[in-house]
Amino acid sequence: MSDIEAFLKATTFAVAGASRDRSKYGNRVFRALLESGRAVYPINPTAMFIEGEKAFPTIDDIPVVPESLSIVTPPHITRQVISQAIVAGVKSIWMQPGAEDLEACLAARQAGLRVIDDGSCILVSLALERSSR
Repeated sequence: MSDIEAFLKATTFAVAGASRDRSKYGNRVFRALLESGRAVYPINPTAMFIEGEKAFPTIDDIPVVPESLSIVTPPHITRQVISQAIVAGVKSIWMQPGAEDLEACLAARQAGLRVIDDGSCILVSLALERSSR
């Protein structure tokens, strides 16, 4: 099973960098996961709700440990998110294009997480998944 297949087969998801702004990539990723019927939690330190769903400031504030975490943050924030994800016990991370950080990628891999950081886009994978149904 590929890392992308494993990521998408999870039962719980979170999106770090989820945004209230529907034009932002973090909102689009959150909505796409939500619309696919997945249990997904938005992570945003300044929002109370995103798309009507309660938002959480950090991974630690989510009531469950998400198995898969999509990251849509600037690289310097990605490092912090990865540190939290490792401690929390997240299994798979997907750094969306622009969120990649070499230090964070190495730390996640050394901790045994599945890491997708090759520039692939979750929105493309979700669209392909939807069209194959």
